[in-house]
Amino acid sequence: MSQDCFRFVQMDVPGRIGIDEGRYLLRGSENEEDETVVVVQTFGAEPAGRPRRRRRRPSPVDLPEPPTEVPVTRLTVIPADEGAPEDLERELDSLARDGDAAEAAVLDGLRVANRLMRAHRIATQDPYGHEIARSAPAAIRVGFGTGGELADGRWTRAVDIPAPERRRRRTEALRPQERLAELLAGREAIDVCEMLLLRARADLDLGRPREAALQLASGLDALLAELPERGGAGQEQDLASLQERAGSMSRLSAGAVRGQLDAEETEQVAETLAICERVLRRRQALRDSA
Repeated sequence: MSQDCFRFVQMDVPGRIGIDEGRYLLRGSENEEDETVVVVQTFGAEPAGRPRRRRRRPSPVDLPEPPTEVPVTRLTVIPADEGAPEDLERELDSLARDGDAAEAAVLDGLRVANRLMRAHRIATQDPYGHEIARSAPAAIRVGFGTGGELADGRWTRAVDIPAPERRRRRTEALRPQERLAELLAGREAIDVCEMLLLRARADLDLGRPREAALQLASGLDALLAELPERGGAGQEQDLASLQERAGSMSRLSAGAVRGQLDAEETEQVAETLAICERVLRRRQALRDSA
């Protein structure tokens, strides 16, 4: 009889992520029974957590040295639900033909990996910790294997998942560079709302609607204070809509402090955040065309 197998999503992230090598068990919330194991391995350098020899003082360097070898951290996300090899074989064949399904599997794996990153950041009180972006891994693969295989970093079968293609016109590709030049030259300032709304987007995309609501409430207040006089033409309707939503977002964020948001409240957060982002994009487009 063939041995049941487990699905997995594996990502190779350049550098150290600060988490020691090992196996980490993640459980769902009180209302969920799902379990997922994340295996963390480091290749190409000493693993995180191993004591390294330290110099007591800076030492002189005569000539530039080759760049230090960068380690690679491998995270393997393994949901606990098992499946027959033949069923998982068909599932993987289907996923390999469906780019959207493959990308959804990758994003699910990233969400779990970022749960681990977030828990580690809180446990170590590291204010500079960060999530793993979709573009960060040098390689991502999806597949299945037995428990013994996956524990050793092996698998029965896997496929590499390329980064999603995003075709952009040359003018669109240049805009971030133009804004960067303006910011670095001091000709533009970074508005408070911009960072708050970016944090809200990250929280929402990573399945943290409570945190997203709290960031959005502050970001919306800042946007309404900072942009009306500098938002540019054609923003009146969206800014009016945001003014109308400000009160409900404030109440919603107050509720988020006390507990989880329901599906309708989460959708309100998503809709309001999308309008805020549209206002910021339109403002930048108006600047570029001026």
